Amino acid sequence: MLKVKDSAGNIVERERRTTVNHAMKSCRRAWNVCARRNPGRLPIVNPFARMGLRSSDRETPTATYEELVAFRIKAGEMNLHSLATASLIAWEWLQRETDIFATFDASHYRPKDRPDLVCVIDEKTGSESWIPLFDEIGVPLYPELMAELDAIKRERIGGLMLVRDWGNRGPWPTWPKPDMPDFTHMSRKVKEVVRAAGLRDELSFTSFRHGGLTETGDAELTDREILAQSRHTTVKVLPRYVKRTQKQIATGTKKRRAARTKGGHLSE
Repeated sequence: MLKVKDSAGNIVERERRTTVNHAMKSCRRAWNVCARRNPGRLPIVNPFARMGLRSSDRETPTATYEELVAFRIKAGEMNLHSLATASLIAWEWLQRETDIFATFDASHYRPKDRPDLVCVIDEKTGSESWIPLFDEIGVPLYPELMAELDAIKRERIGGLMLVRDWGNRGPWPTWPKPDMPDFTHMSRKVKEVVRAAGLRDELSFTSFRHGGLTETGDAELTDREILAQSRHTTVKVLPRYVKRTQKQIATGTKKRRAARTKGGHLSE
């Protein structure tokens, strides 16, 4: 259980069920791997099997595009420009906080040998994708986001793309363990921006990724285009037969922007 303060300042306990599930599943898999590689040296019964793990029934609140814009404006006013950029990355490239704050390196964005692409890494699945930044006639697919990332890269040779906006510009996460980044400080700052902007208190950084995923459905992307954009691998057996291409990503992105404009949302 994790003890935190709610919006009224009261101490409440929250389950970290997802964290526990991931830890136990990792232990279970590690035991199975070791048992296969070392037959006869481990007990036959895996102590981490059949633990009756339960998934959290809490649904992550989904941000709207209007809430994304309001968050970005307020983050800029609070001199938290990296959070403003990060929220747009989550929305556009549908990435998780680990990928954005702990993995996204300056070298991944428009490297010299691939100036029209960005390398998007998904730590959860271990996949790596090169996403096009321009369409077939050279029009930027992510003009607002690219302008911000181009400005960052002009001042940075290497290292993490997004760092804290004050002091020695250190990384947003901390690493209690080498392979387990902690985003507590980032989450608190996001909550400060959410409240300062007068947005729903239940919104979190993850809400922007979920909002981007919802937009893919609202924009009527096909399953193939959604798979290409989100880099998910499960829409029944579709991924077994359909290859992801950069053309699918570019087409899907233009559809999303077109749907956004139809709804009266102009570029920032």
